[in-house]
Formats: sequence, structure tokens, C-alpha cells
Amino acid sequence: MALEFSPETLKEFAATVARYPKKEAAMLPVLYLAQREFGHLGPEAIEYVAKLMDQAPARVQGVVSFYTMYNMKPIGRHHIQVCRTLSCALRGAEEVTEYLRKKLGIDCGQTTPDGRFTLSEVECLASCGTAPMMQVNDDYYENLTEEKINQILDAMK
Repeated sequence: MALEFSPETLKEFAATVARYPKKEAAMLPVLYLAQREFGHLGPEAIEYVAKLMDQAPARVQGVVSFYTMYNMKPIGRHHIQVCRTLSCALRGAEEVTEYLRKKLGIDCGQTTPDGRFTLSEVECLASCGTAPMMQVNDDYYENLTEEKINQILDAMK
């Protein structure tokens, strides 16, 4: 069975596209809708969005692969994204990532065997004054220490 938006998401799609002067300009929010609906943006989802947006699948693939906020494969229930840009790097982002790798037993781009956590490094998350920081799903965690990381992960059982 081919992927399709639910009736509710189709309504959101129509409302989203209507806010833009050109349909193509709605690509990023439409991809967000697709990721929310399907869990990730695999080949079938990319084909579906391309058809909805009247775009070539290669164009949609190019957008998806450019932005780190889109996932091209399934991810864990808790997506940990560690900022690695300059401010965070200067304040210990590499140590945060290394600690998480060891604690979770996975490398960046991998998911724990139980499907709970996926670890990623990303570019600037715009919280430079509170570095080092990470985003877990939609929530920011700032001024990270090993103790804080342990508390955060323990709360995500």
C-alpha cells in the first residue's frame, strides 16, 4: 500500500500550501508534516511529497538530504541532537557527544537496540549562550554536564 496523508494531515497540507504565494515555497513545512505522519522521509515518503508538491523526486530528495532536521531512516523514540557548531564546540560539545556515545553504546547516526535513543550531531541550534547544548525531540537542554545528561536520560524511560 502506498503512503498517503491522513484526512487531517491533508487538511493541514492544504492550509500550509495556501499560506505561500507559490506551492514550492511550502516545501519545508510540508516535509515536516510528512515526517510527522510517516515517522521518517524514506523513498516512498519522498515520492509522495514530490507528487503532492508537483516537484521531481530528486528535488525533494535534495532538500531532505540538505537539512539535518529531516530523517531519511527510522529513528529512536528520543532523538538526541548534539550541537557541534563553534560556541558549543568551544564549551565541550565533543565531550558531550563522546559521553553519550559511551553511555548509550552507539555512534552518531545509530539507534540503540531497544529503539529508545538515536544520537546525531547537528549544526547550530541557536542556543550559543547556553553551550554546550542538545535537543531531544523538540526540547532543548542547555549548559550540559555529565550529571545533567544522566538526569535527562533517566527521565526518558
